[in-house]
Amino acid sequence: MSFKLYYAPGACSFVPHALLELAGATFEPVSVKLHKGEQHSADYLSINPRGQVPVLVDGSDVITQIVAIVLHLDQRLPEAGLLPKAGLERTRVLETLVWMNNTVHPTFTHVFMPQKFTDNAEAQAAVKAFAVGKYRELLDEIEVKVAHKATPWLTGERPGVLDAYALTFLRWGGFAGIDPTTLPATWALAQAFAALPAVARVVEREKLQLNVYKPA
Repeated sequence: MSFKLYYAPGACSFVPHALLELAGATFEPVSVKLHKGEQHSADYLSINPRGQVPVLVDGSDVITQIVAIVLHLDQRLPEAGLLPKAGLERTRVLETLVWMNNTVHPTFTHVFMPQKFTDNAEAQAAVKAFAVGKYRELLDEIEVKVAHKATPWLTGERPGVLDAYALTFLRWGGFAGIDPTTLPATWALAQAFAALPAVARVVEREKLQLNVYKPA
């Protein structure tokens, strides 16, 4: 079994990148440099016409979108325990994953790329400023989830998808002017997750700095 993962350093593709390493899977990591526009190249668009990361290639199958990729990997690598196996525990993890993907993630998109929502410069500034406040509220909600989790990791007994996404969101918060240390439970979780040998390989490969916050 072999996979190919197209990822961009620091992007949401960190989530499946970390899961593949945690699972001990054989895969080929392919870096897509978004700042150089590689996602718009003809070669990449032939793989994903939307020009987005991540993309998982499994044999002749091409899978896009984080939730779909996570569910596919969980099905293909059942022994890895990437998600709880069944029952309400699995339902709750998926519930949080979908919320992270459809609410937290696009809120940050309004911070980082307000030009996607309006071509008016003043409106872009307003969209960004408003989204920063909403994003902080969502990070606070994650902080409560982490602080009150009943298991060692946000995903459950094993580290997994929710921990990877929480780390990603907290790191992105630094770009929005949010100091990660003001969210101590999530910051501790992110540091512990990043220190796992499998995840540390991803952090090194992507050359990530966990705390990118710079005081104004």
